[in-house]
Amino acid sequence: MSEPSTTPERPWPVRTVARKIADWINRLGDIWVEGQVTQISNRPGTGTAFLTLRDPAADVSMTVTCSTALLREHPLTDGTRVILHARPAFFIGRGTLSLRADEIRAVGIGELLARIERLRKLLAAEGLFDPRRKRRPPFLPHTVGLITGRASAAEKDVLTNARARWPSVRFRVENVATQGALAVPQIVDALGALDRDKNVHVIVIARGGGSVEDLLPFSDETLLRAVAGCRTPVLSAIGHEPDTPLLDHVADVRCSTPTDAGKRVVPDIAEESARVIQLRDRARRALHGWVDRERRLLDALRSRPVLANPRTPLEHRSAQVSALVDRSRRAVAGLVAAERSALDHTRARLTTLGPAATLARGYAVVQRLDQDGRPRVLRSTEEAPEGTRLRVRVSDGAVQATVTGATGGSGAETGA
Repeated sequence: MSEPSTTPERPWPVRTVARKIADWINRLGDIWVEGQVTQISNRPGTGTAFLTLRDPAADVSMTVTCSTALLREHPLTDGTRVILHARPAFFIGRGTLSLRADEIRAVGIGELLARIERLRKLLAAEGLFDPRRKRRPPFLPHTVGLITGRASAAEKDVLTNARARWPSVRFRVENVATQGALAVPQIVDALGALDRDKNVHVIVIARGGGSVEDLLPFSDETLLRAVAGCRTPVLSAIGHEPDTPLLDHVADVRCSTPTDAGKRVVPDIAEESARVIQLRDRARRALHGWVDRERRLLDALRSRPVLANPRTPLEHRSAQVSALVDRSRRAVAGLVAAERSALDHTRARLTTLGPAATLARGYAVVQRLDQDGRPRVLRSTEEAPEGTRLRVRVSDGAVQATVTGATGGSGAETGA
């Protein structure tokens, strides 16, 4: 490894650095470069023309020098896309880098369309055209951001149609270049400013019709990626119905013309008023229908006997209760009478079969009195030896007797 050629003790002078840079650049040789032409300086009477070659996809530009005869052969205007053959050159005295061109070719329409198609496929593959990422603009935005050319027909169409539909709509207008080399950076800057404004709820990018070259800024990759990164919904209103720059695919809503954008960015106050009146009439009819239906239901309920005369069901139930009470009373009385008759019959039977009735017919019950005075019924003469005290019960009372003798078969003889 070689030692460094410079040290703090041995620094290079500026001329050496400039010379070495020039040597490195000279080694690059001839190259083909593509870009967009801006700031053409072709003064009469001079042999050298100056122009700036800009990269439309980035904020990078270089100075190009060429012979004035070359520009007479290929007239150029600002914004023209070209391919040029040049040699990089570093001017040591000024410390500047430029391209010395000896051939310039304008990019044709076919080539431009082919490049746009390649960019379209690239962005579609990345998902920038996916309908699922598109956002719906608000129904009535607080402020509408408008990016368009100054005093352009597109600006007038958007403002006039939007205010005709909703007179109180508010706009924040950003006037920019809509074609040429400055269009893309100015539109991107305006887009960023509107996207940062919290009051701006929707952004419209509008431009009138034009050629393919005029509409190239709206198919620029830098602008398309800036639109895709916006937090605010973006409406594209570029050219006429047949014009379809790539911005139409990236934007959240594609409007066919600036006039269409003015109609779609805000609602129509006449239509909304008519819709409110229609909804109010529908609500009124629905409410009247509901009230009529409920009133008929109440009338039907009121016509029922239970509600027409509430006392009638009570009286009916009272009569039923009274009838049931009478039936219950009669049933209980009949049951009591039957039981009473049965009881009297049983009492009569008991009276007939009882000992009192037997005693009334002349029979007596003889009881032997034990020593402790307890009476026991006498059933045999053997149980009443002579001298036994007896108690004889008859129908109207009892007498005391003493056994004085006994006879067989007919009973004992006693003495009172």
